[in-house]
Amino acid sequence: MQYIIGLDIGTSSTKAVLYGLDGQVYAHANRTYTLFRDASGLAEEDPAAILTAVLSVLTEVNQSIDFTQDQLAGVSFSSANQSLLALDQNYRPLTRLLTWADTRATAVAEQLKESTRGQAIYEKTGTPLHPMSLLCKLRWLHKSQPELCAHATYYCGIKEYVIYQLCGVWQMDISNASCTGLFNIFDQQWDQDALALAGITKEQLPPVVDAYAKFQGLKTQYVTQTGCPTQTTFVQGAFDGALSNLGVGALDPERIAVTIGTSGAVRVTLNHPVTDPQGRLFCYALDRQHYVVGGPVNNGGAVLGLAKDKLFAPAETAEHQLSYERLNEIAAQVPAGANGLLFHPFLGGERAPLWDANARGSFFGLTYLHTKADMLRAVLEGITFNLNTVLQEVIELTGQPTEILATGGFARSKTWCQILADIFACPITIPQDFESSCLGAAVVGLKALGLVSDLSVVKQWLGTTTTYKPLAANSAVYHELWSIYTRLTAHLGAEYANLAHFQARHPRP
Repeated sequence: MQYIIGLDIGTSSTKAVLYGLDGQVYAHANRTYTLFRDASGLAEEDPAAILTAVLSVLTEVNQSIDFTQDQLAGVSFSSANQSLLALDQNYRPLTRLLTWADTRATAVAEQLKESTRGQAIYEKTGTPLHPMSLLCKLRWLHKSQPELCAHATYYCGIKEYVIYQLCGVWQMDISNASCTGLFNIFDQQWDQDALALAGITKEQLPPVVDAYAKFQGLKTQYVTQTGCPTQTTFVQGAFDGALSNLGVGALDPERIAVTIGTSGAVRVTLNHPVTDPQGRLFCYALDRQHYVVGGPVNNGGAVLGLAKDKLFAPAETAEHQLSYERLNEIAAQVPAGANGLLFHPFLGGERAPLWDANARGSFFGLTYLHTKADMLRAVLEGITFNLNTVLQEVIELTGQPTEILATGGFARSKTWCQILADIFACPITIPQDFESSCLGAAVVGLKALGLVSDLSVVKQWLGTTTTYKPLAANSAVYHELWSIYTRLTAHLGAEYANLAHFQARHPRP
C-alpha cells in the first residue's frame, strides 16, 4: 500500500495524519508546545521545540508503515501563517518565533491604517493592516530592536525554518507568502512598496514557489530518527486556513468554511483574487489558481479553555473530572441566550471583524441570578456571535452560499455545533475528518506527486458528514440578542484603547 502524510504545524501543536491512497486514516499523532505571552502583547514560541514536535509526529506515524512492503509516497506541509523569525547568515534564529498572535506592532499597524499608503498596500496584498502581518512586525522590529535587525540576514516563518532544517531547502509557498502583507497577490511577486516599508529586500526572504513544489534530501540524522526513507519526497503545501477549506471540500464560492480551533476563521474559495473595499477581509492564495477570502478571529477554542480554568476551581475540576465533554453537557442545560447574558470573546485583542489589537473581553448583563453554567453557555455563544459577524461580511463581498461547512476541534461538541446552526440560522455540515488542514495538505501532496489529477478528489475522502439544522425557537432568541450584541460591540469599541493603555501602564506584577 502507498501512504501520504499530511503534517500541520499549528499555533498550539503539530499534527501528522497518515492517509492511505484510499482516503482512510491509518495513524495520527499530535505534539503540543508552549506559547509564551506577556502583558506587552508578546506571543512567541521556541522554533527548536516546534522542530522537535515535527520530528516526533513523523516518527510516530511512520511506525504504522511496514516499509518492507509498503511505501511512503510523500509528506506534505500545512502551517499556521504570519509567523516571523529573524535569521543570521547561517540561517540560525536570532529571535524566538513571533506568532500571528503577537500584538506588539499595534502602534505601527494603527499608523499604517490611517495612511493612504497603507490602504494602497492592502489593496495589492490582500492582508489587512494589523500587527499579525509581517509588514507590521518587521517595521516594529526595526524600530524596537535596530541592532538585531542589523545582524539579520534573512527572515521567514515557521514552515520555511522547519523545511530548511530538515532538508536544507530555502523557499516559501505562495500561500504563506500571500499572508505576509509583503506579497502582491495580483502579480504574484514580492511587492516593492511593502518591502520598502518593512525595511527589507526580497533577497532577505525565501524565493516563492507554488504549493505543489517537491523536494528531497532529508538529512541523515533525521532519516534515522523519523524512519522516513532517504528518498522521501516532501511537498511545500500551503497555510492551514486555505488547506482547511480544501479539507472540507469548500472549493467554490457556493460553499463557505467555518473553522474553530485555538482561533477561528470564516473563508470562501475563489478562482481569482479580490479585496474588500472596506479592508475588513483577507485574500490569500491556496495555490496560483485558487484564493481564499475571509476573516480570522483570535478567540476561538482557546477562550473555552480559559473559561474552564477561571470558572471552575482546580479542586472542583479534579473532583468531577471536568472534561471538555462535561463542559458542553453543562452548557447544554442552559437555554439559548444564556438567560440574557452576553459575552464578548476578545481576550487576545481581535482580528476580524474588529481589527483591533486593543479589544478586550467582557460579560454584559450579569446579575446575581446568573450561574457558572450561564457564563459557560455565554462564552460558547459569544465566540459564535463574533464568527457570525465575519460570516455576514464574507457574504456581503462574495455572495450567499448554498452550504456552510464547519471544522476544527469544536466540531466534536454537539452542543457547540447546534449553537452554530442556531446563530447562523442555517444548516451546518460537519465532515467526519476534523483535521481538515492535514487532509488538505495530503490532497495537495497527491496532486504534486501525480497521484490525483484534481483537488476535487477530496470530496471522495470526506466520508460521513453530520448536519445540524437550526432550531426555530433558538434562532429567534439569537436574532433578538444579535442586534444587542452588535450595538454593544460598537459602543465598547471607543473605550478599548483607553482600557488597554491603562493596563499597559499598570501591568500585573
